[in-house]
Amino acid sequence: MRVDSTDLDALVAEASAILDAAVEPFIAGHRADSAVPKKGGDFATRVDLAIEHQVVDALVSATGIEVHGEEFGGPAIDSSLVWVLDPIDGTVNYAAGSPLAAILLALLRDGEPVAGLTWVPFTGQRYTAVAGGPLMKNGAPQPPLESSDLAVSIVGIGTFNADWRGRFPGRYRLAVLENLSRVSSRLRMHGATGIDLAYVADGILGGAISFGDHVWDHAAGVALVRAAGGVVTNLAGEPWTPDAGSAVAAAPGVHAEMLEIVRSTGKPEDY
Repeated sequence: MRVDSTDLDALVAEASAILDAAVEPFIAGHRADSAVPKKGGDFATRVDLAIEHQVVDALVSATGIEVHGEEFGGPAIDSSLVWVLDPIDGTVNYAAGSPLAAILLALLRDGEPVAGLTWVPFTGQRYTAVAGGPLMKNGAPQPPLESSDLAVSIVGIGTFNADWRGRFPGRYRLAVLENLSRVSSRLRMHGATGIDLAYVADGILGGAISFGDHVWDHAAGVALVRAAGGVVTNLAGEPWTPDAGSAVAAAPGVHAEMLEIVRSTGKPEDY
């Protein structure tokens, strides 16, 4: 199945109604306890599981396109068309009672995000976009991002422990944070990758860095940022793809400055 831009708009409209229907159980389940432990101290709540079931069933019924969800998986990410769903982005925030939690949904065509939806129910923010833009916020088109400077930008950065090992050791992340702070003293750690990316698209954040590799955390936000005129790459400066393993998203101008700082920090393996 192939779709043109008109079909994308129709699919986003269908998906928007489905996410709207998930808002009530999302809000009602705030502070839900952990139900499924995961690696690295992460977990899913019963609300994650219920919302994924609800949204997946509704999307398949309404659009005929299968869904790859964070909790239950699904078709391959590089399928000709596949929805990618994170029922609760910022689960730790959600379980603790923080309002910084969202529902993320993207449509991928052959691995490329061609539509994105990010619902932040506790603040009433609803972001949508299709490839080519514009960014839509609560149904209204937003102006494209303007070129800016890192020094005057708020920057989001992913959570970490300084002693973590792996692809991006904690000491490397700390060094990136330190070097960014030399230019911008306005660093923020929201604990929700999808919200960081949506806020870059909306111009709330000038940029954001994610050291994560989960497609469901990134795909919706990548679609939003690109539609808004922003830039999204991995930490090496290559265009973001589902297997990128990291993300640097920012307004024009800010992205180049952030990428230069990341490069000057050195290689992760040196930490």
